[in-house]
Amino acid sequence: MNENTELTTRSSRAEVVGREAGETAKPLTRIAPAVDVFEDSHGITLYADLPGVPREKLDVRVHDGNLNIEAEAVVPTPSDLRLQHGEVRHPHFRRAFTLSPDFDVSRIDAQLRDGVLKLTIPRREEAKPRRIQVNVEPA
Repeated sequence: MNENTELTTRSSRAEVVGREAGETAKPLTRIAPAVDVFEDSHGITLYADLPGVPREKLDVRVHDGNLNIEAEAVVPTPSDLRLQHGEVRHPHFRRAFTLSPDFDVSRIDAQLRDGVLKLTIPRREEAKPRRIQVNVEPA
């Protein structure tokens, strides 16, 4: 599994529309979430830290051997408080990986719990290690 990560600032499509209408555009900050990857003979298990991300703001996609994780955290602000300082108002997470053809992307299992995304990606049956029995012929 190869990893491609990025931390960039871009304008989202909605912000570009706002700029065309004469409004001020705000930069979109993308954060690469911390990831732990464990591998065994059955496949890999990937844990990605996505604090504050609800299920409806999480997008996990696989296309042409590339695994993409995109998410937006929801940081609730009480209505009676005014923000004095904010470093990241609406954090957007993005992480991308290139998967080996040994993995069966049609059987990926994804679970989100307490701000941690767990992806279980099994190996294809033909890619799993197997023991070859050696027969001895009589002399």
